[in-house]
Amino acid sequence: MSPISPLTSSLLFLVETVGSLFIMAVLIRFLLQLVQADFYNPVSQAIAKITGPLLNPLRRLIPSFKGFDIAALILAFLAQIALVYLLLSIQGYLPSAVPAEQVLAISLFKLLKTVLNIYMFSLIIIAIASWITPPNHNPALMLLNQLTEPLSRRVRKIIPPMGGLDFSLMALLILIVMIKNVLPAIIPGI
Repeated sequence: MSPISPLTSSLLFLVETVGSLFIMAVLIRFLLQLVQADFYNPVSQAIAKITGPLLNPLRRLIPSFKGFDIAALILAFLAQIALVYLLLSIQGYLPSAVPAEQVLAISLFKLLKTVLNIYMFSLIIIAIASWITPPNHNPALMLLNQLTEPLSRRVRKIIPPMGGLDFSLMALLILIVMIKNVLPAIIPGI
């Protein structure tokens, strides 16, 4: 295959960015609902408006199961599969040229990586913001705290705060980075 032109490269960047942001919004909506975060938070409302047009009709077909928004997970997975195929076709590959199993594995890998990135960046933002402002003054920080607190609480049971310092965020970050490093070896075909 010939080198990618600057126009094609720009189109790939644009499509991947917009697609990845939408998929991230759907996953964030799933995670916020999973931890029962404040739905009336302005950031939650924005995420609901972004994801609603595709998610709400799907929810009519696929109900929630034991607090899990299965429709959001399916939407994220289908959107990721569509994004992989779209990016391949922009690069000049026929959809039939790449085995479906490989596309499914790539999509699953990218979704897991996105969830890990959501938590990793949330923890970093919370750690930095804790030096600057209390989390209850900013709706986005309140939401990030609600998202990460269930995991932090579990880690605090194992590693309690020492001398007023909470090491749960650092422990979670280390764990996430380790999982991200091991993930490509676990999922075949990546």
